[in-house]
Amino acid sequence: MNKHLEQSNQVLEQSQIDFFHQNGFLVLQNAISADDLRRLNKELEQWIVESAEFTDSYGKQRDGRPRMSLEVGHCKEFPALRRIASPIELSDTYLSFMRDNPALDAVAQLLGPNIKFNNSKINLKHPGSKTAVKFHQDFSFEAHTNDSLIAVLYFLNEVTLDNGPLQVVPGSHKGQIYSLWQDGVFTGAVNDDVESRNVKHAVPCVGSAGTACLMHTRLLHGSAPNLSDSPRNLYILTYTAEDSYPLQPNHIPSQYEGELVRGVRTNQVRCSQYDMELPAHPTGASFFEQQAAKE
Repeated sequence: MNKHLEQSNQVLEQSQIDFFHQNGFLVLQNAISADDLRRLNKELEQWIVESAEFTDSYGKQRDGRPRMSLEVGHCKEFPALRRIASPIELSDTYLSFMRDNPALDAVAQLLGPNIKFNNSKINLKHPGSKTAVKFHQDFSFEAHTNDSLIAVLYFLNEVTLDNGPLQVVPGSHKGQIYSLWQDGVFTGAVNDDVESRNVKHAVPCVGSAGTACLMHTRLLHGSAPNLSDSPRNLYILTYTAEDSYPLQPNHIPSQYEGELVRGVRTNQVRCSQYDMELPAHPTGASFFEQQAAKE
């Protein structure tokens, strides 16, 4: 058996574990080695260059939707690749990193020793990008039998206050699961009243390249446009406890969904009590089209 499945390294101190459970997020330094960071960025740059040859979202996910999402205004001279769905299906570098990295060890400390992979994506904000992520909770896109899910956002370059950092509402993972439906339309965002009450409590997650932010699936979060002259690119991996099972098709499907990446399989399912409205499965390249329905 792969040694990484047998045990994980203890990378978090108890104070960090306590902080995560209290606040629903944790910023972890040095989650990507210099060599891995170089390799990940090299392949990402190749995808960005390739995107300049296309005028609309392209490629194909396993469910037939486009894999590469292009931002409005994308052109050959100023390519604006906005999302890559399941990059682990395109790259051994991204796949290997998904299976073994320091932040995954942290996830095992937070959720328990047995961990499965759920989905992966790269979100990009190019300099001057107008893309904003409206406030939402990930769990409303990925209903499972329990909420032991963590998204890890790996900073592929420096994330600053000016280039559209993740904004999180500490402690909101302990509250209600908000509806992302507005007037019968699935918008992928909470309503204006919920956002206005919570945005004043939001804090930015910033850090140098190689940093990671671990985020509970029920944490309320969003991000602003990139107002700087520097890119803000995130490699995002979502992991689940081994005894958490999806209640509907994955909104970012992958052949690797459910792969055990730490620990052992128990053949157990754990169910927690909660109420929420199921999401609408996206029909476009990404949830950005769904959030545009709110505008």
